[in-house]
Amino acid sequence: MSKVRTVFVCQACGFESSKWLGRCPDCGEWNSLVEERQEVAPPPGRGRPDQMALPGAASRPTEFDLVDPGEEPRVASGIGEFDRVLGGGIVPGSLVLIGGEPGIGKSTLLLQVAHLLGRTHGSVLYVSGEESERQIRMRGERLGISGGGLFLMAETSLERILEEVDNLKPAALVIDSVQTIFSSRFPSAPGSISQVREVATQLLFVAKRRGITSFLIGHVTKDGSLAGPKSLEHIVDTVLYFEGEKRQHHRVVRAVKNRFGAVSELGVFEMTGAGLKPVPNPSALFLAERKEGAPGSAVVATIEGSRPMLVEVQALVSPTSFGTPRRMSLGIDPNRTSLLLAVLEKRVGLELLGDDVFVSVAGGLDVDEPAADLGVAAAIASSFRGRPLAPHTVIFGEVGLGGEVRGAGQALLRVREAAQMGFTRCVLPARNVPADADPGIGLSGVSTLEEALDTLLHDA
Repeated sequence: MSKVRTVFVCQACGFESSKWLGRCPDCGEWNSLVEERQEVAPPPGRGRPDQMALPGAASRPTEFDLVDPGEEPRVASGIGEFDRVLGGGIVPGSLVLIGGEPGIGKSTLLLQVAHLLGRTHGSVLYVSGEESERQIRMRGERLGISGGGLFLMAETSLERILEEVDNLKPAALVIDSVQTIFSSRFPSAPGSISQVREVATQLLFVAKRRGITSFLIGHVTKDGSLAGPKSLEHIVDTVLYFEGEKRQHHRVVRAVKNRFGAVSELGVFEMTGAGLKPVPNPSALFLAERKEGAPGSAVVATIEGSRPMLVEVQALVSPTSFGTPRRMSLGIDPNRTSLLLAVLEKRVGLELLGDDVFVSVAGGLDVDEPAADLGVAAAIASSFRGRPLAPHTVIFGEVGLGGEVRGAGQALLRVREAAQMGFTRCVLPARNVPADADPGIGLSGVSTLEEALDTLLHDA
């Protein structure tokens, strides 16, 4: 008979202590240790059958060259942007975790995916621990869902869910959400560290042993990270994050971990009354409301995953009414903005010490690559001098502390995207000027930030 012990577990990082502590010594969070009761692990040789080696796993070491490299074909979900984020489609037997703010569209997207998979690839079991079958049906009717092999289940017990999986043998499983599911083996409440870890581990065994593609919806904390232990992200194969403001009409799904595709791949969706609609041309979406001829506006060519996108960077420089000027950034790393302001003051001679500076990426997209530096600096200089940039010019390049403009990766992809969107000129690092660029777009290579600003503001 197994023994039960009482431990205090940090709900932020999973640190365990035999006594209560006000502050977690591992992650530094205050008042995060919660009392939980856990089973003592059985002696060696008495492990549970469901934790044994997966069928097909080698019992002896296999030489590298003798391992079969064959891959199963990916399954199309029916939503192109979702397949793009996953690396080209759904890998059978994979475990995917999706997180995001409440109400941003996680359940809506997975309900659409489950419906499409149920119509083309067999039965799909959608398990909800937060809604009844009737509520899910009402949401599905608003999305125009009808027919297909989609099965609904309102349940929070892991054992009963696994029993229905044995009976139904679905091709895919959706859990909404993993924090609401509990195992009767643990007396702790649903959503605790031990429960989330156990639920995710058991679902991983089911996915790998039976080839059932499983999707888990996860809650997020107030700082935007996935709730539960960090081991939850290590267990799953793919981690997707929903980004975007709930008050805006578009959503961004970004892959932060993917064992079967590129990391930081991006999918863009538009929220409509009929659900999430994929946006095949994000550049047109982000530039749709751009006002040409406005000082402080610059179009930047950025790369998200394997996709080039054009976004508008806006800057506003105004005299401060306080002793210390304000510096605010939305969609751009504030520390990066501070470095660019220092370079503009020291290397270019812009006196910004007495001005408030506000920088934003229009549309709510987060841009974190250094190739956006030149566009941010150009937008700030344009607003400071009150001179707009040429409306059909796109910019990209990294700015160093010495005022030099460094090269950026995949320059040809950026140039081609700009030409496709109707831009006639591109200001880019001199070392990135491609010899076989698309005709119809002029290329201006620059080596320093001062040279770039002279070129941009002189031709405006």
